[in-house]
Amino acid sequence: VQLQASGGGLVQAGGSLRLSCAASGRTANIYAMSWFRRAPGKEREFVAGMYWTSDSAYYSDSVKGRFIISREHAKNTQYLQMASLKPEDTAIYYCATKRRFTPSDLAQETTYSAWGQGTLVTVSS
Repeated sequence: VQLQASGGGLVQAGGSLRLSCAASGRTANIYAMSWFRRAPGKEREFVAGMYWTSDSAYYSDSVKGRFIISREHAKNTQYLQMASLKPEDTAIYYCATKRRFTPSDLAQETTYSAWGQGTLVTVSS
């Protein structure tokens, strides 16, 4: 699976952005797709994720209520709609997928086998 992330940019605090992650290749093997982020000086962390055949989404506490994940199966694309952005949301955002028969914990980044190149989100105060 190859992943192409896009949609990052510079936005003022309180603003919104929508990230996209388009999957190509052996997409039939996708079990879940998630978003992670790495803020300056910090380790990469789980943001949100969704199992590929489910409509249930899961969020980290830091973004719950502000970010919404959605998916367009026909385009093999997942979106992360981010609202009420805060300066602490500034990070490089990565999308990632895991294959079937891998552990189901969405937050466990070592279980993901494909990663997008990352897209930078900068939130100014």
